[in-house]
Amino acid sequence: MAKADIDFEKELWDAANELRGAVSENNYKNYILPLVFVKHLSERYAVVREELKEQLNDPESDYYTTDKEEINYVLEDRDEYRSRNTFKIPETASWQYLKDNAEQDDVKVKVDDAFAVIQELLTGYNPQLVNILPRIFVRSELSPKQTGGIINLLSHPKFSEKENPESDILGRIYEYYIGRFAMAEGSGAGQFFTPGSIVRLLVEILEPFKGRIFDPACGSGGMFVQSLKFIKEHGGNKKDIAIYGQEMTAQTLRLCLMNLMLRDLSFDIKLGNSLLDDKFPNLKADYIIANPPFNVSNWHPEDLPDGDPRLFGPKEEFTTDGSANYMWMQTFWHHLSDTGTAGIVMANGAMTSNNKGEKNVRQHMVDNSMIDAIVRLPDKLFLTTGIPACLFILSKNRDGKDGTHRERNNEILFLDASKMGTMASRKLRVFSDDDINKIAETYHKWRNVTPQDVSPSAVEGYLDIEGFSKAATIAEVQKQDYKLTPGIYVGTEAQEDDGIPFEEKMEGLKTQLLMQFEKGEELKERIKANFEKIV
Repeated sequence: MAKADIDFEKELWDAANELRGAVSENNYKNYILPLVFVKHLSERYAVVREELKEQLNDPESDYYTTDKEEINYVLEDRDEYRSRNTFKIPETASWQYLKDNAEQDDVKVKVDDAFAVIQELLTGYNPQLVNILPRIFVRSELSPKQTGGIINLLSHPKFSEKENPESDILGRIYEYYIGRFAMAEGSGAGQFFTPGSIVRLLVEILEPFKGRIFDPACGSGGMFVQSLKFIKEHGGNKKDIAIYGQEMTAQTLRLCLMNLMLRDLSFDIKLGNSLLDDKFPNLKADYIIANPPFNVSNWHPEDLPDGDPRLFGPKEEFTTDGSANYMWMQTFWHHLSDTGTAGIVMANGAMTSNNKGEKNVRQHMVDNSMIDAIVRLPDKLFLTTGIPACLFILSKNRDGKDGTHRERNNEILFLDASKMGTMASRKLRVFSDDDINKIAETYHKWRNVTPQDVSPSAVEGYLDIEGFSKAATIAEVQKQDYKLTPGIYVGTEAQEDDGIPFEEKMEGLKTQLLMQFEKGEELKERIKANFEKIV
């Protein structure tokens, strides 16, 4: 990222800090992000209006006319703007109007009024977009000066898509704020934010060029945005993908919808708890990319219907109230198309958990050749949780019949990336481009049909690398009691994380310590008795 970008990002964070005192840090995003979104809609409208004017005045254009009434009709036609993926924004809801009134005492009223006008346009276009822009400024503790200050800052030419075409500048501002707000919020942000390193790695592994992309725990939509970036970088077309998502928190859903609209992506995002209220029961996706909440307990599996089609067997045997991790796995598998692949961020404990409701699912997945790869991640990749994590790659194209991927039904690829990444700060580790490429390319070499399959001398194919990668057989995994920790297979040094949750380890250590205390007391009494004999 260029130095100038970093400078303007510091400026953006300073602007957010102007809210300090009037708004709690974990609410900054609710004020700043809607303004960024409104600015985007307003600028997009202004750009399209200028394009229309040029076409109306261009003799070479189909729109060309000298009839003033006709010109005015076209420029004011709502449908004309909708056909160009934007909205006709009334003057009193435009960014220019808010900027012109930024110093006024009633600027908070004007912002809320503009939100209400735009909200009506959004809801009329798509009922899913209800309540994206609630009236929140008037009833907030923000002063008119603070509100105007944010408007003025966001009005800087640097932050204008009109001045910086093709730069996704407002999208980048939005993404920056989401990341910084996650840092400010700490543990509470995990529900809406997955660090960019992990999202980029998943997208590079899955390569979602075309088809249906689904995230049943979509948060603020980072997986979708990164998929779009991947498509752009590889010369694809965003019209070739269809986006589906589900999110259980209304406030986070708003972030996601705005995030997707900033990128002009078509989508179907629904509100609800994916585990107990699957809003897309018939969806079969080509790609599932997800970071579901880890280790959720008391999620009420008893509320699942007995014949839930997602379950691999009876719910008493294939669920546990202690953790929803493997209900997520069954949900992902159910929603994959016949050749679909899923990339899931999961807690390390899922690789070895012996709880019946979890191990039964893991054993079923191994025995039925559902797991393509496991990637162990390093620590400190998440700002929002200290729980060590891994990636599960599930696939329905392991039979080699799609012509792109080789047959690998009897293998699972294990990758240990626990020593990779560099510390970007004292608390946060990030993957470099080289790290991401190494992991993704190793997976692709192992999975893909290559000329080597035809002529061994044609290209360097996949090779196991001691301490990093191992293509293990299903029999080897069964022999290890279905444990999926990569270190067992790749030959990592003895310091291997056993995947046992901290609470379980602590309980074991406590029991051991109490026993040692008891033995110590016995020993002390025997020594005292021996002293008395000597005396």
